[in-house]
Amino acid sequence: MTELLLAARNVTKRFPGVLANDDVSVELRPGRILALLGENGAGKSTLVNVLFGMYRPDGGEIIIKDEVVDLRGPDDAISRGIGMVHQHFQLVPPMRVVENIVLGAEPTKLGLVDLDEARVRVVELSERYGLEVDPDALVEDLPVGMQQRVEILKALYRNADVLILDEPTGVLTPQEADHLLGVLRGLTESGVGIVFITHKLREVLAIADDIVVLRAGRVVGATTPTQATETGLAEMMVGRSVVLRVEKTVAQPGDVVLQVEDLKVDDDRGHLAVDGVNLQVRSGEILGVAGVEGNGQRELVEAITGLRHTSAGEITINGESLTNSSTRQVAQTGVGHIPEDREKHGIVAVYSLAENSVLNRYYRQPFSNRGIMRREVIHEHAEAVVDEFDVRTPNVTVSVSSLSGGNKQKLIVGREFSEDIELLVAAQPTRGIDIGAIEFIHRRIVEQRDNGAAVLLVSAELDEILSLADRIAVLYDGKLMGVLEASLANRESVGLLMAGITG
Repeated sequence: MTELLLAARNVTKRFPGVLANDDVSVELRPGRILALLGENGAGKSTLVNVLFGMYRPDGGEIIIKDEVVDLRGPDDAISRGIGMVHQHFQLVPPMRVVENIVLGAEPTKLGLVDLDEARVRVVELSERYGLEVDPDALVEDLPVGMQQRVEILKALYRNADVLILDEPTGVLTPQEADHLLGVLRGLTESGVGIVFITHKLREVLAIADDIVVLRAGRVVGATTPTQATETGLAEMMVGRSVVLRVEKTVAQPGDVVLQVEDLKVDDDRGHLAVDGVNLQVRSGEILGVAGVEGNGQRELVEAITGLRHTSAGEITINGESLTNSSTRQVAQTGVGHIPEDREKHGIVAVYSLAENSVLNRYYRQPFSNRGIMRREVIHEHAEAVVDEFDVRTPNVTVSVSSLSGGNKQKLIVGREFSEDIELLVAAQPTRGIDIGAIEFIHRRIVEQRDNGAAVLLVSAELDEILSLADRIAVLYDGKLMGVLEASLANRESVGLLMAGITG
């Protein structure tokens, strides 16, 4: 039988109060792609961190090339041919590509670093595997797709015959993602084995040879793409049947609710992040904003919701100018906001669930009377939100910090939807939550549209945009590249705009 390139055998890993991996066994053989599937918290990242030597298991064995090994750190794993491309790249931005690739493994000549030799090897590797990149370019000047190529080349330069990739397509356009999948298949043809973590079921079925599904730290299923479907994999991940694509009727748009004109917004460094954007959202429709992260989406949302000042342009809601208004002024005009960072802008972790359920209206009737909060009314309101929005909690007096990510998100959605809203601004509304909660939140967003609200949906998940939006606006480098009718859009057309390509 072909040798085991990499395997976990009965691996257990505990953290205080959490059994992250519970008797997990997986195998990777040469020339194959093993996809690890599971919801957030299922144990995928813990497992690959054990395989890469970043964590030491509390039980079980790690096998590399048919040998049981004791990895004392990532250096041990790298020396044995294991390479890992993390979800957040481990690069030094001001340094050149070649310097990043050889960092820590520099070739020398007469006691000096020989970058000429390194450059030759990097070019040879990049051409062999279809990972072309300028070895002398500064990493900070490269788009994220190119930076990912540098990470892969860094592993191949160290003679890796196993590559572990953690959510490798999360920051790529559809075209870049398709190219990466092709590169991975090419690598397997040379005998490299690949462990591929993703939550994108379409990619798993397109690229994997073997699929292992984790749930609550345990392996709950193993299959292959020929035996699996997206629906079947989702059910295996969640433990129940799941509707992957929300059913919705054709939109019936009405009057313009949100108008953004010639908007310019700076980022935290003072650089122009939103560059002259014009868009409008009407009642009864969902306008999806697509784009690779970091192209102005965050600054656009923060300007609309009062979290960031604009440098030029105007924002009007129902004809009223709200440019540079406070978050309270914006909320009082009937705007609901599901923020991108729920921990920073959506909740106060040390407050109770009840207090969080009225964060944006505690000072108003019926929750407050003459400046005094009415605790009983707030408690009843919170219980109603918990019941309607399926927030799993022992009671409404517990601190929100005790809730899971999905339940925190459902609490935020419940709070924002529990009074009539005319505009919903939903930024990354399903990031970091399980498939069951995603299904629930998608359905609620469509309900808001059908009840006459205007919805601005900003998501890095193109499948989410294509599923929910009635029209799709695409941002690239802070500019609006175009607005498409969703019925006429597809991954390819939107992906080209995401890469800044028009026509």
